[in-house]
Amino acid sequence: MGNTIKALAAFIPAERCQNFVVGDLQEMPLDKMVDLSGNQLRRFPVNVCSFQELVKLYLSDNHLSSLPLELGQLQNLQILALDFNNFKALPQVVCTLKQLCILYLGNNKLCDLPNELSLLQNLRTLWVEANCLTQLPDVVCELSLLKTLHAGSNALRLLPGQLRRLRELRTIWLSGNLLDDFPPVLLHMPFLEVIDVDRNSIRYFPSLAHLSSLKLIIYDHNPCRNAPKVAKGVRRVGRWAEETPEPDPRKARRYALVTEESQEAQAPAPPPLLPPANS
Repeated sequence: MGNTIKALAAFIPAERCQNFVVGDLQEMPLDKMVDLSGNQLRRFPVNVCSFQELVKLYLSDNHLSSLPLELGQLQNLQILALDFNNFKALPQVVCTLKQLCILYLGNNKLCDLPNELSLLQNLRTLWVEANCLTQLPDVVCELSLLKTLHAGSNALRLLPGQLRRLRELRTIWLSGNLLDDFPPVLLHMPFLEVIDVDRNSIRYFPSLAHLSSLKLIIYDHNPCRNAPKVAKGVRRVGRWAEETPEPDPRKARRYALVTEESQEAQAPAPPPLLPPANS
């Protein structure tokens, strides 16, 4: 039913789409999912909030900048996609959805995240790529079960030392930021499996050989003078890597994403496409 709603809306003219969506959602979808992505919505259809057993809600690629307080009625929600919208601040009501496991916030205009985000203690995956973050909000370090953090394409210059408290974190994506140095805190996180610092300004890489869980390091498109040293069996993507020819960073990321999803049965396919890797 969720996908059917999206498919039907695709045939409605843009100027009528909002009215169609608001008026059409009358029954609880059998799959407990509503996908309203790409419908040019400027306001959230409040009657969706009557589906209190809803588990997945996709609102990607719209024109949303706010959400109603009624969204807090969806206390069974586990996946919420708000990427590719016009949010300048995360609506506080999102922080009341305490069963959320996956939260997509990429491609908005966020400069910070509210302290109330720490209430989402079940969060495993957080996407905040392509926003306006100049520093990683400290509140992220309070999400104790976080396994995957996507913070690429922002303006990050460093990472907070408190990040090492996230002992469940396995994958961190930092591509396309303003890092001049490899973040020192990552050297104290031996549980990390995937590190992506592609497209930054890192000139020197310390040894990563002591990171016992590391499986993949993507460091391409940095003005580095050396390749990071890694333990045997760790895949490197970048200059002076062992592979000839060098693997495409996009393929490496996709491989890592597939691995993540196979480990998390509830995780959906990532909503945004990865940007092309141009030299």
